[in-house]
Amino acid sequence: MLTREEVLHIARLARLKLTEEEIELYRKQLGHILDYFKKLEELDTSDVEPTSHVLEVKNVLRADEPRPSVPQEEALRNAPKKRDGYFEVPQVLEREEEK
Repeated sequence: MLTREEVLHIARLARLKLTEEEIELYRKQLGHILDYFKKLEELDTSDVEPTSHVLEVKNVLRADEPRPSVPQEEALRNAPKKRDGYFEVPQVLEREEEK
């Protein structure tokens, strides 16, 4: 079981403020989790191949092939504001000269 100080250390690392009730609750809960890991360490995994996924992973995306896109005029047709063939949007960042 974890000590109160260990829980407080973990809380500090996570930048959490815990009440006394939470400290005791997390002390028990984290202790149970660590006990479970100890049980897992007892398993013989010598015949288990290392893997990053339990299921075979394959790419299900289509090939990226160039094809014609929407004409610029059509893409801009419903734009509320446009200028010189581009969408015009409100400025979000300050320009260097405005600082």
